Amino acid sequence: MEMIGIGPAGIQGSRLALGCMGLGGGWNATPVGEADVVQARQLVEAALDLGIDFFDHADFYSQFKAEEVFGKVLRETPSLRDRIVLQSKCGIRIGGLDGVATGHYDLSAAHILRSVDGSLARLATDHLDILLLHRPDPLMEPDEIAGAFRRLKEAGKVRAFGVSNMNAAQIRLLQASLDEPLVANQLQLSLAHDAFVDSAVTFNHDSRERAVWFTDGTLEECRSRRIRIQSWAPLAGGNWSAGTRAALEASARRHGVPPEAIAVAWLLRHPAGIQPVLGTTRPDRLQACVKGLEVTLGREEWTSLWVAARGGPLP
Repeated sequence: MEMIGIGPAGIQGSRLALGCMGLGGGWNATPVGEADVVQARQLVEAALDLGIDFFDHADFYSQFKAEEVFGKVLRETPSLRDRIVLQSKCGIRIGGLDGVATGHYDLSAAHILRSVDGSLARLATDHLDILLLHRPDPLMEPDEIAGAFRRLKEAGKVRAFGVSNMNAAQIRLLQASLDEPLVANQLQLSLAHDAFVDSAVTFNHDSRERAVWFTDGTLEECRSRRIRIQSWAPLAGGNWSAGTRAALEASARRHGVPPEAIAVAWLLRHPAGIQPVLGTTRPDRLQACVKGLEVTLGREEWTSLWVAARGGPLP
């Protein structure tokens, strides 16, 4: 497994990450059971066997149970903590959970600090390697966020900070108040969510409207700042168009790998150094995705997959 650096704090992690959203028994109030612990343990072991040591969480995943069950695995084998990179996210508050009536985004200092303490308790660890702000908060105050980050860093609770789903302008606004560089931006990127590629070639073309989100140069801003791009939903939940699926299967036959591997290889080929976050609870599917590291797509084959995904020729 290729290892990559994430930010200036000396954090090294696997090129592929495991997204832990599916752990904990589902999005319900049913308490974590032994079967959930067994599933989490087996998935963590499978990931480590494949060379994946980077684990991505968020405070509220599975109604807070994803972190809880992962923490039970760490309590069983405390030595695991020194072998892995732990990342979690905060800022989304779900209506009906944690005393919240109306769901909203909350990047107040009070919530950030409270969320991190909750994550540390559930994950059975004294620190997160990386904390991401999960979604932009329309009421966010960069100086307030900077103060929360400073307190967390000084207390040894978080080593590095990043964002998720933020555009270039939001990153610039936030970074101007921070003491140290943001290290990651987690975005929805895949062959089914390819606006980040369209935006690179459709400037001054009016034939492609769904690339608008990236026309502010989000990807370029992150690359110029050495912010690691992470991809959530890199397999799009398997919801490919018929044309994309056919192109993935044809490429998979040529390379002798599963179609999931080609979808991963397509992201890895992009020069932004994308780190796919694989949100699966199935060890066999995880193994299929890892095979994407064995595939190097040529320029023409990479483009043919993109053309199939966009449903038409390049402008």
